[in-house]
Amino acid sequence: MNAKCLLDTNIFVYAFHPDAPAKARIANDLIRAAVASGQGVISYQVIQEFFSVALRKFPQPIPAAESGVILAEVFRPLLAIESSMWLFRQALDLTRDHRLPWCDALIVAAAQEAECGILYSEDFQHGRRFGGVLVQNPFAGV
Repeated sequence: MNAKCLLDTNIFVYAFHPDAPAKARIANDLIRAAVASGQGVISYQVIQEFFSVALRKFPQPIPAAESGVILAEVFRPLLAIESSMWLFRQALDLTRDHRLPWCDALIVAAAQEAECGILYSEDFQHGRRFGGVLVQNPFAGV
């Protein structure tokens, strides 16, 4: 991993969800590379959204003990962006300028705040740019 990148929530959902093995392999490789290289980041929002899905919407919700391990060993090394007035202001500007939904605008704003060159997500158009942030869908073609 050569460029600083933000991993969106869906990367983690696929990594831990049993119903999409091809996407799980890609997601796990991406997470490992992000942690090992020190180039990967997430925002507080990714953690909130992941646990909202993993604890309530997975066919087999992740047990509390495993959730604690995921929080400590996967999310903690990547967490770089906390909520802030700058983040909220930037997200509001993105909703206005790019007509993004609020949650998507927060993800893009977090990537911008962390000075990421890449935003890995399947929720945006592959190849779309937001200033210096390029969206890449790691699951394109899967």
